[in-house]
Amino acid sequence: MRVRHKARAVLLDDGHLVFLKRGWPGGDPYCTTVGGSVEPEDADLEAALRREVMEEIGATIGPAIEFLTLTEPRGTSTVVQHYFLADLLDMDLDRRHGPELDDPDTGDFEPVRVALGRPAVAALNLQPAELADYVLAHVEAWGA
Repeated sequence: MRVRHKARAVLLDDGHLVFLKRGWPGGDPYCTTVGGSVEPEDADLEAALRREVMEEIGATIGPAIEFLTLTEPRGTSTVVQHYFLADLLDMDLDRRHGPELDDPDTGDFEPVRVALGRPAVAALNLQPAELADYVLAHVEAWGA
């Protein structure tokens, strides 16, 4: 069975969290983390995470700490999602690049900043549900 790894980030930004708002015509929008697949040229999970953050939102991040791993069996492959918490150092949407920006089938994905608190996170429709549950359980501590 093939195993694919993905590196994803919950980003802290001066009393806020940064996620991606995703949507397609006719579908319900939802939020998820910035990140994506680990590529063969990536030295490790953190290198993949930094590359994905730059590609998707044109941002750089501080040290990243893994806080959650979710394993999803999918037929002939398994996807392992590695979730990290990191401080957002800067973001410039003009620096975004990568295949997602040029492919109309990827739908919309825009960064969204929300207050670092349970009510704001609960209102997001954050996916996947396991991530949303974890963030809701820990968001107050992240703001301390």
